[in-house]
Amino acid sequence: MSPDVKNILLAGVGGQGTLLASEILSETLMLAGFDVKKSEVHGMSQRGGSVTSHVRYGTKVYSPLIPDGQVDVLFGFELLETYRYLPTLRAGGAVVVNDLKVMPATVAMGTENYPVDIPGKICSVCADAKIVDGLDLALKAGNARTVNTVLLGALSQRMEIGEELWLAGLKKMVPERFLKENLAAFQLGRQA
Repeated sequence: MSPDVKNILLAGVGGQGTLLASEILSETLMLAGFDVKKSEVHGMSQRGGSVTSHVRYGTKVYSPLIPDGQVDVLFGFELLETYRYLPTLRAGGAVVVNDLKVMPATVAMGTENYPVDIPGKICSVCADAKIVDGLDLALKAGNARTVNTVLLGALSQRMEIGEELWLAGLKKMVPERFLKENLAAFQLGRQA
């Protein structure tokens, strides 16, 4: 593995815009001049199941899959899914996570309990954790469906890529009719 390769693991549940966020992230990284590889797992995403996307970038990337324990940034769209992937984080890695609970089917049926204090558990494992109230900021931007863009804004503050490249990536990947609210959501996420 090349020492200049950086790894971002996106984790969420179906319907949260995780895959669109990985497309925008990848496009932004390519605009910044990086070689980018991306891989997605979204088998049960239509039913609210787990969705992950591996995004790797650097001078030259040979594989889209992040090796175990080498995630530089765990980028979570839901608390439990983020907690589930904490073991993939490298020592000194960072977490950017949405402060949202989506109840798994076993919890909704009453056969399991949702784990308590996941934000606290995340922060105890990762000193560099940023927990964002994505839904509140998306609503302020004018559309609850822009949570993924709010989170991209928060992630952008952890990366050394100019804001103009993020905006160019958004403009290229987001349909024109949704662009205004997504640009507002991105800015709110940057300020979070």
